[in-house]
Amino acid sequence: MLIIYKKIGETPLEVIKRVKSKNPLLMDEKMTYAGRLDPMAEGLLILLVGEEIKEKDKYLGLGKEYIVEVLFGFSTDSYDILGKILKVQLETPSVENCKLKTRLNDLVGQVENYLEKFPKKFLQKYPPFSSKTINGEQMFNLAKSGELEDLEIPTKEVEIYSVELVDFYTIKKNVLEKIIFKRINLICGDFRQNETIDGWQKVFIESPDEFVVVKIKLNVSSGFYARSFANTMGENIEIPALALSIARTKIGNLVYKI
Repeated sequence: MLIIYKKIGETPLEVIKRVKSKNPLLMDEKMTYAGRLDPMAEGLLILLVGEEIKEKDKYLGLGKEYIVEVLFGFSTDSYDILGKILKVQLETPSVENCKLKTRLNDLVGQVENYLEKFPKKFLQKYPPFSSKTINGEQMFNLAKSGELEDLEIPTKEVEIYSVELVDFYTIKKNVLEKIIFKRINLICGDFRQNETIDGWQKVFIESPDEFVVVKIKLNVSSGFYARSFANTMGENIEIPALALSIARTKIGNLVYKI
């Protein structure tokens, strides 16, 4: 069993290739991962080698800890920055607005209230762009083709053991642009990168100069989707939201400090 830190932009399969290329003795070994991470997420990833692959279910059941930065003002079909923009709210706090501090505090207050009332155990829908299958077809393929709209989205019971609002801050538009484009360009393969970047460029033309981000720590059960949590938060407080960043910092008792 190997504990690897997955970088932003990598897929779990690319992590396996990276590990094998740096460790020739593992080149011919069977290897898989236990608990995937999305391309835009970073953090701890468990790799299983050889006979340990048979114990995969044991590792899949381990609890996780995530640090999630939630960006307000936008929502996408992937629930993170690597998606088609669905909603934009341009009335988010701006430095030109003399009521910035009041509006920022109001939004943070809404988030705090939401977190206090959020159920600890609930049925979470799988994100449209995920590897979950419906009738043998992965959901992200169904989402791309538009077929997912006519299907019932599967759910899974998940649990939040603890949730904490760690921090909140505002971010300048030019800084946000650089972060988003840099992270998207780290990805290889077909993830609609060109379409996504084009969409962000268009909305940034008329957007305000500053946006709000809240940082949340989540200790959760296996199978929990942090980006779905960000999207659902936005829906409930009626301000579009998405996961700007996701870092998995703990799996079971294995911890990585960022």
